[in-house]
Amino acid sequence: MFLVYEYLGRGSLFYNLANDVKAKRLNWNKSVNIIKGAAYALDYLHHHCPSPIVHRDVSSNNILLNSELEACVSDFGTARLLDPDSSNQTLLVGTYGYLAPELAYTMSVTTKCDVYSFGVVALETMMGHHPGEFITTMSKPCTQQLLMKDLLDPRIPPPTCGEDMQDVLLVVKQALACLSSDPKSRPSMEDVANQFSDSKASMNSSFPDVSIYQLMNQEIYPIDKKYIPLMSQSLVFYLPSIDS
Repeated sequence: MFLVYEYLGRGSLFYNLANDVKAKRLNWNKSVNIIKGAAYALDYLHHHCPSPIVHRDVSSNNILLNSELEACVSDFGTARLLDPDSSNQTLLVGTYGYLAPELAYTMSVTTKCDVYSFGVVALETMMGHHPGEFITTMSKPCTQQLLMKDLLDPRIPPPTCGEDMQDVLLVVKQALACLSSDPKSRPSMEDVANQFSDSKASMNSSFPDVSIYQLMNQEIYPIDKKYIPLMSQSLVFYLPSIDS
């Protein structure tokens, strides 16, 4: 017996971010589409399967890119079906730096664990490297005073197209919401996917002046024009091994 998969020739998102030459090819439009693709995949797993599936190891190493730089969530060896009649206690598995903080003391897996990991990946893609200590200092005034433009990957020229600016704002806004230390305060992946599909960010300030504080506290208002995701019909979900 054989398992046959699509060949994903661009490798992992981590590999592309770590390589300066390849990272420069990830312009803002492509980077945003990668994050949207991962969001739609996790939304499918959490909300559109007969039983919710928690990946448990969402990281930039487990997001693979095809020749068109479309994202595919991979490596379901530690994935788990959620049982509504169980506490869903689990061993601590996943990649250090992407694990939701509550796992350390609850040892109970929920879809919000994946949401947190997705937030790390989204911010990592925008920054060009793992956010590291930025996450632990998000609530501090010195961090919130940072301008978003200073957070973005310096290897890629700042977005100048209005659509790219709005998309980047929306991705960073959603990433920060997903990184809330309180699982109940995090959006669901369905909420995140709907934001990406139906609206753009609308800020009162011009792009260069938007601060982390504004993104963490200011509402994002939808605009009338619908945005149709380019990748929604072409995602691949790999489910080779799921323990129940």
